[in-house]
Amino acid sequence: MAKQPSLYIPHGGGPCFFMDWTFGPANTWDKMENWLKTLASTLKQQPSAIIIISAHWETKDQVCVTSGSMPKLIYDYYGFPAHTYELTYPSPGSPKLAKQVVEQLNNDDIVCETDSERGFDHGVFIPLKLIYPAANIPIVQLSLRADLDPSFHIRVGESLSAFRNKNIIIVGSGMSYHNLNKFMKGTGAEDESLAFNQWLTKSCLLETQERNRQLIKWYLAPFAKVSHPREEHLLPLMVIAGSATEKGKTIYSDQVMGTHISAIQFG
Repeated sequence: MAKQPSLYIPHGGGPCFFMDWTFGPANTWDKMENWLKTLASTLKQQPSAIIIISAHWETKDQVCVTSGSMPKLIYDYYGFPAHTYELTYPSPGSPKLAKQVVEQLNNDDIVCETDSERGFDHGVFIPLKLIYPAANIPIVQLSLRADLDPSFHIRVGESLSAFRNKNIIIVGSGMSYHNLNKFMKGTGAEDESLAFNQWLTKSCLLETQERNRQLIKWYLAPFAKVSHPREEHLLPLMVIAGSATEKGKTIYSDQVMGTHISAIQFG
């Protein structure tokens, strides 16, 4: 059975890949869209399931995992064209995998519960519509814990790492730069985002222990709090890094609306 990698990917801006983009140049998201469409072809084989951590689901005192058999979609974006609230992605959930995730995390003293009502937010279905458009791979989504503690989320990843050996891919869906005020202006953030992006990608190249030490103290990086005034879009990377003993590598790099964005693969 193949060992799948762990991936930290950008999911764009709302439903940006499925609409005419009017907040900047029409081709703003083309490179990211095309890369996401080809990502599956770079993997050794199709995964039997996906565990995904999105920036858009936080739970207060513990992490939770979706356990519904056919989760609905959550259109948690605002002010976009009407048709983007009718997008579909009928990929099944996996109550069996959700139970296994809970058991694994609980065995490692990480409190985790199932949520049979939670659907998939846009950090899940927007990128996966491009990566696996057939929507035929079972998915479970794991929440972030709302304190956004990087060391805790690295530990969550360490606990989840065993699933990679079961042909299950672990995906962190966020953005390596996420300052919306500067992002939407489209100017003024290039140097800041470049400095942070260089720190981030270099840190992920390090050996496991040093990499994780760097990521735990991410806020000391150049322009860290400018790049992430609130770090929910960075925290999926902590889970991904924790799930891997391999060095990371940058698999995508782009400039979007005046900012530098990267994706990172481990394994």
